[in-house]
Amino acid sequence: MKVLFVTRPTVFSGPGGDTIQLLKTKEYLEALDVKIDIHDNAEIKFDGYDVIHFFNLRNPQDILFYVKKAKEKNIPIVLSTIWGTYYECDQKARVGFQKWVANNFPENIVEYLKTSMRIIKNLNIHKGTVPYLLKGHYQSQYEIVNDVDVLLPNSPTELERVRGDLDQPNKLGLSVANAVDLRVFDFDSVVVDKYKKYEGCLLSAARIEIRKCQLDLILAMKDLPYKLVIVGKPSPNSKDYYNHCKAEACDNVVFIEHVSQEELAELYKVCKAHALISWMETPGLSSLEAAVMNSNVLVTDRGDTKYYFEDYATYCEPGDVSSIRTGIISVMEKKYSPELRNRILNNFTWAHTASQTLDGYKLAIKQHNK
Repeated sequence: MKVLFVTRPTVFSGPGGDTIQLLKTKEYLEALDVKIDIHDNAEIKFDGYDVIHFFNLRNPQDILFYVKKAKEKNIPIVLSTIWGTYYECDQKARVGFQKWVANNFPENIVEYLKTSMRIIKNLNIHKGTVPYLLKGHYQSQYEIVNDVDVLLPNSPTELERVRGDLDQPNKLGLSVANAVDLRVFDFDSVVVDKYKKYEGCLLSAARIEIRKCQLDLILAMKDLPYKLVIVGKPSPNSKDYYNHCKAEACDNVVFIEHVSQEELAELYKVCKAHALISWMETPGLSSLEAAVMNSNVLVTDRGDTKYYFEDYATYCEPGDVSSIRTGIISVMEKKYSPELRNRILNNFTWAHTASQTLDGYKLAIKQHNK
């Protein structure tokens, strides 16, 4: 089987969780004898592919044009939805004009305006830009979901959200788990060297931006007897937010820019707990990775985190410094439960993901040929 991956143009220049998802899915599918190519932003030649695999429904402008082309070419299509809402974040955490817009217009209009401004600011102009601008945000997303053969969300709860939000209750979908790489994140084999000085810290590994709530985490840490280590770079449009975080940080906060997966494994091993308290997660790769490295996890209660972590995680209210502070104290003081690690090992590894994805491809081919 030969498959083409198509995702946002900045997936490597501005890496995030979807970058890891893309590369690890490719690596483990190839171990199952599936040939994978990644679209490199050149003109796509669809001939010779059995399935086209698109990623990220939240950014429809990046894939809309090519979904239409794949549909015209009569090739089976799957979509990793990576679906979540940041509407609440826009309404509560933004300031000034952005907050006013979010509180006076529906979500699809807010997303359309944000995307349009990014297109202008970052000159993100390609073949999908004009069709997106003409159709609008919701209609672009609706048509993408309508055109693909099978949705591949990260959980059953995400599938239900996509079906409901895009008013397509019967759309065919198959849950494909977010996962950890046990060859990298293996507690017993990771050697602690460079980051031993952070033993017992609270770690937070994520791209730095307002929707990840690092500022609230920093504010909640004030006067607490723990060290907070924040790992990540600011997203391209979050430099001011990053500077605000650094300005509010006390002596017990350390910033480290993007590190290798091997260094991240070392940080997971030395930390007592990991915090990812975003306005939305599905559930966030760093939370899974930290948990399998024997770390307590403090996570948002928004999104699909409860499907993954059940009662083994500590949950907090994003944007609520008091709730976050209570959560910090809880994860820093409580004993780690090995049952959390067992749940991940049994359900959420890249081997599981690859097998589920391959099942999705087979289902798409079957559905397409009906």
